[in-house]
Amino acid sequence: MPFDNTYARLPEDFFQRITPVPVAAPSLIRLNRELAESLGLDLPDDDTKLAEIFSGNALLEGSEPIAQAYAGHQFGGFVPQLGDGRAILLGEVVDAQGRRFDIQLKGSGQTRFSRSGDGRSPLGPVIREYVLSEAMHALGIPSSRGLAMTATGETVRRETPLPGGVFTRVAASHIRVGTFEYFASRQQETHLRTLADYAIDRHYPEAREAANPYAALFDAVCRAQARLVARWLCVGFIHGVMNTDNTTISGETIDYGPCAFLDRYNPAKVYSSIDMQGRYAYDNQPNIARWNLSSLGGCLIPLLDENRERAHAVGEEILESFGPVFTEAYHSGMCRKIGLTGADGDFALAGELLSLMARDRADFTLTFRLLGDRENPARFEGLFASSGEITAWREKWEDRLEQQGRAPDTVAEAMRTANPAFIPRNHRVAEAIAAAERADYGPLNRLMEVLAEPYADQPEDAEYMDPPAPDEEVRQTFCGT
Repeated sequence: MPFDNTYARLPEDFFQRITPVPVAAPSLIRLNRELAESLGLDLPDDDTKLAEIFSGNALLEGSEPIAQAYAGHQFGGFVPQLGDGRAILLGEVVDAQGRRFDIQLKGSGQTRFSRSGDGRSPLGPVIREYVLSEAMHALGIPSSRGLAMTATGETVRRETPLPGGVFTRVAASHIRVGTFEYFASRQQETHLRTLADYAIDRHYPEAREAANPYAALFDAVCRAQARLVARWLCVGFIHGVMNTDNTTISGETIDYGPCAFLDRYNPAKVYSSIDMQGRYAYDNQPNIARWNLSSLGGCLIPLLDENRERAHAVGEEILESFGPVFTEAYHSGMCRKIGLTGADGDFALAGELLSLMARDRADFTLTFRLLGDRENPARFEGLFASSGEITAWREKWEDRLEQQGRAPDTVAEAMRTANPAFIPRNHRVAEAIAAAERADYGPLNRLMEVLAEPYADQPEDAEYMDPPAPDEEVRQTFCGT
């Protein structure tokens, strides 16, 4: 791999230099060859050698493995030291377009940040993160990605003994809000400035030309996170654990732990087994994103202005932009989902549909996908318990389309590209994990093929569109630590 490891050249306080702990009997489950080629990686064809590389048993030339330091607010409570407790950053590569990416192993052994953890990962969370991150990428939503999965041949003990795995993650970087919190909480202003300068150079170089580069950095991160969360809501995604250590500076989705996609629409839905109070419920994600960004703003106060009062005013003004940016992105996204232009009254019509969906517990993904099939309105209306009201809504929607004068073919194509037919439904992910734990990767491979083209009809795999039967429904998801 053509490594160029800039983060490893930062001060030693930013990380621990450490090599992955070897595993007993690594075997390759899946390699994302399309991603490997796009990164310019020249990898061996031999699966045994690939398993050695992507388990951490064999270090490639140029790798400078480190575990990164960071802090974080977890469910609102501040933890001053978290860090990579089961992950090791192998290094950075630059693709043909000049874009820089981290390559990281998760489940690669203990580090000084492991606390009481074993540094390992069960196979289930490895598969969940690979499937979900690649599905998000295919949906067009900024995300870290899965490069490889390996089984370790070892047992990981959680509530029960489980097969172990290692996940190879690719991300624009692993700089988090919690990375800034780590140095701010220690009042290490020099390191804080170094980190901010590094984040500007790596992710927002245009901020360097601004009158106040650190204010421009904060503004760019706020806008990126506002647009990201709006896109989550438009596909029914629930992150599940939006702690500040899981919130990236780059604006990518990262750390797919107890995450899930909605089946039946419920704006207060929570899947995570540890989210007892609904802090990270579907409809609370914009509020939490703003809360996390306020923590970042607090970290940047010493950099925003020498006068603390003026610095607070600058930060608060930037943070206030989160609401309008999110609202514009979410409203326009929801209007696209129902084929409307976003004119006055369009979002209100989308809101009426969401209310009917919530009342009748209609499937989120199918509702919008079937709405676009105007030749067969019965399929759409059949998702609702009360046919009269949804028929009335649909007729109002048809009138609005006619008023806007858009050609039916144009509307149909726009709705197809805004509304996926296929998402990584929780019961399908669970099915793939259960089979993989028996060393049967057929369901996993087939699921990945379907999810690679989420907006295509794929009639031969139409059953992957179906919501779960009552006995298939997944009500809780779990973190792998």
